[in-house]
Amino acid sequence: MTLCRKLISTLVFSSSCAVADPASTMTEPFSTQHDPYIWLEQVEGEQALDWVESQNQRTLEQLQNDPVYKDLYQKAEAIVNVEERIPFGTLRNGEVYNFWQDADHVRGLIRKTSWQSYQTSSPKWQTVLDIDQLARDEGKNWVYKGSECLSVATDAGSKHYLCMLALSDGGKDAAVRREFNITTGQWVDGGFSLPEAKSNIAWITPDQLLVATDWGSDGTTLSESGYPTEIRLWQRGTPLNDAKPVLQADKKDLGAFPMAFRLSTDEHLAAVTVSENFWDSRVHVYPQSAAAGIQLPLPAQHTLAGMFEGYLVFVTQQDWQPEPATQTGQARVYPAGSLLAFDLGNFLKSGKLPDVKTLFVPHERQAIQARGVSVTADAILVPVTDNVRGQLYTITRGETGWNLTQADVPENGTVRVAFADEEEALALIQYEGFLTPDSLMSYHPETDAVQTLKSLPVQFEASDLVVEQFHATSTDGTQIPYFVVHKKDIPLDGSTPTLLYGYGGFQVSMRPFYSGLNGKLWLERGGAFVLANIRGGGEFGPSWHQAGLKTERQRIYNDFIAVAEQLIEKKITSQKHLGIMGGSNGGLLMGVMLTQRPELWNAVVIQVPLLDMLRYHLLLAGASWVGEYGSPEVAEEREWLEQMSPYHNVDPTQDYPEPFFLTSTKDDRVHPAHARKMAKRFEATGKPFLYYENIDGGHSAAANLQETAKRKALEFTYLTEKLMAMDRSEQ
Repeated sequence: MTLCRKLISTLVFSSSCAVADPASTMTEPFSTQHDPYIWLEQVEGEQALDWVESQNQRTLEQLQNDPVYKDLYQKAEAIVNVEERIPFGTLRNGEVYNFWQDADHVRGLIRKTSWQSYQTSSPKWQTVLDIDQLARDEGKNWVYKGSECLSVATDAGSKHYLCMLALSDGGKDAAVRREFNITTGQWVDGGFSLPEAKSNIAWITPDQLLVATDWGSDGTTLSESGYPTEIRLWQRGTPLNDAKPVLQADKKDLGAFPMAFRLSTDEHLAAVTVSENFWDSRVHVYPQSAAAGIQLPLPAQHTLAGMFEGYLVFVTQQDWQPEPATQTGQARVYPAGSLLAFDLGNFLKSGKLPDVKTLFVPHERQAIQARGVSVTADAILVPVTDNVRGQLYTITRGETGWNLTQADVPENGTVRVAFADEEEALALIQYEGFLTPDSLMSYHPETDAVQTLKSLPVQFEASDLVVEQFHATSTDGTQIPYFVVHKKDIPLDGSTPTLLYGYGGFQVSMRPFYSGLNGKLWLERGGAFVLANIRGGGEFGPSWHQAGLKTERQRIYNDFIAVAEQLIEKKITSQKHLGIMGGSNGGLLMGVMLTQRPELWNAVVIQVPLLDMLRYHLLLAGASWVGEYGSPEVAEEREWLEQMSPYHNVDPTQDYPEPFFLTSTKDDRVHPAHARKMAKRFEATGKPFLYYENIDGGHSAAANLQETAKRKALEFTYLTEKLMAMDRSEQ
C-alpha cells in the first residue's frame, strides 16, 4: 500500500492518498485538446509523487539488480570522486579561488591558495566556506550556484572582494543570495541578502546593488517565463522593498537582467538587458545624468563580451545595418557572427553611434563561440571553431590600431577561456579532446606566452581508440559533420554498440570533450561514441542555428537521422546496436527521434526533456523559448508543433524501443511533467519504458557526486542491456 506523504507544496492535485490505477486511464480520450495526465504537472502533488515513486522503484529494481550495474557504479563513483582533478580557479589579486567537491565534501568547498602555490603539483589550500558544514548547521539541502563579486580597495592599498553567493535548495535555479567577504571568509554582518527566487544582481558600488528578483507574492513583477521584469537599485542599510525602481519590462518579455560595465578601476556603469525573447534584446545604460536610461545602439540579436579600453565589445548574431543607405552610396552591413566594438564614451557624449570597429569576421567554416569571448586587462580573447576544432585568437589595441593574432594552443580539440577578468592581465585556458584529458594553461596575451599548469590523469584506456570525423548529407543537401570515437579494430559488420549524442538548439556548439565516465563505462568496454554537429547549434555561426528555428526545425531532426543512417550504411553499427542520448533541448530531440523514426534505434536515453510542445510555454521557463520553437498560440506554428510534439505523437499501434526517461523533481527550468506525462502515455498504451526521477538535482538532475555516479551507472546499464546484450557473456 502506498503511504501518504507530507505535502511540501500548496500546489496539490489531490488530498487523497489514492493512486490512479494505470489501467483506468487507458481508455481516457487523448488529443491535442484533452490531456488526461495534466495532474502530473503538479510538481509535488501527492498523486504525481506516488506515481513517480512507483516508477523509480520499478526501474531501480530492474537496473540495479543487473550484475553490470554494481561494476559500473563503482567505476563511476571512483571517477567522480578522484582527487586528481583540475582545480579550475578564479584569480583575485594574487590568489586563486576554487570550488571543490569530493567524497568528503559532496556539496563542496570554496577554498583559496596563492598563485605561486597554485602552480605547484600540491597547492596548499585554505578553506573559505564549507557548503556541507553550512548545510548541516542550517538544516538545508544547499547546492552552491556561484557568485557575483566586486573588488574593493582598502585604505592600506590592497583589495578585498565582496560576493553575493547563490545557494539553492536541492539544485533549483531559484536560490537565496547572501553577501560574503571571500577574502576574509566571513559573512558580511548585516550585509545584502535576497530570499529564494530566480534573482540576478550586479554590483554598481560597494554599497549599491542592481537587483532583479520577485518583488512580491502576486507575480506582477515576473514575466510569463518566470523571470524578474523589474530592476531596482538597492542601497546598503535600507530595506529591500525600499530599493529604487530603475526599469520595468513587459510581462511578455522574457525578463530584465542587471549588468554593470566597468569604465575604470572604481567606476561601474549601471546597465539593464531587457530580453524580449531568447534572442532579441535591448540594453539600457544609466549614467548619473540620465535617470531614465539610454538605449544602446546595438542589433536586436547580439552577445555582449564586455568593455575593453573604453570600447563596448559584442558579437552580432544577425546581419546588421545600423544606419540607412544614403543617396550617395550603400550603407555598411556587418555580417552575422562578427566581433565588433564601438567607443561607449563617445556614444554617451554625442548620443550618436560612433565608428564601429570590425575586430574579427569568421569565414564560412568558422564560428566565434560568442559566449566565450572574454576581456582581460590587456586583450580580447576570441575562441573560434574551425570545422568544429578549437582555435584561440587574441585582439589588442596599439598605436597603429587593432591587432589580431592566433594564440599557440593545441589543435584538434576544444579550446575554452577558463578564466579572464578585466582587472587581471593573466588568463587561464582549457584544452581537451575526446582522447586527451583536460589541461589548464596560463596565457599572457601581451607576450603570447602559454604554459601548461595542470593536466588530468588518463581516466580510461585510450591507446586502442581512434577519433574520426565524417560528414553525412541531410535531406536538403547540407553536409553535417560528426565525430566517431571507437576502437581501432572494430569490424565493419554493424556489430559495434554505438551511442549517438546530439543537442541541436539555442546556438550551443557540440565540440570534442574528454569524459572519464563515457570512456570507462562505454568506450573501454567496446562501445563507440558519436557526436553529431547538427543544425540548431553554433558550430558554424548564427546561420547554422537559425536554419532550424521554429517551423524549420525538421531540418535539425533530418540532420540527426542522416548521421544515424550513415552510421548504419558504413556498417559501423546497426539498428539493434544503435542507441541515442540527449538532454534538455536534446531530450526533445530524443523524443522526436523516438516518435518519428522508432525503427532506427534500439535504445533511447531521454534526459530532463521537453516533450509536450503544446503546453511547454505554460510550464516554468517555457515561455522564454518561444523564439526557438515557435508559439502554440500562433496558428501556423501550432500546426507544426502538433506534428512534431513527441507527447502528442505517440501511436498506440506502433512498436517503440523501450526508452529510458530521466528527470528531476527540483528542475525549475524544464518541468518534470514533460518526462512524466510522456512516460505515462507509454504506460497507458501498454508500451515498455524505464523512468527515473531524482528528487534533488535541478536541471542537471544531480545534486551531488554520488547522484551523478548513480545516474551514469543507470544509463550505461540500460545501454548495456539494449546494445551489448549479445556480447555480455564476454564482458
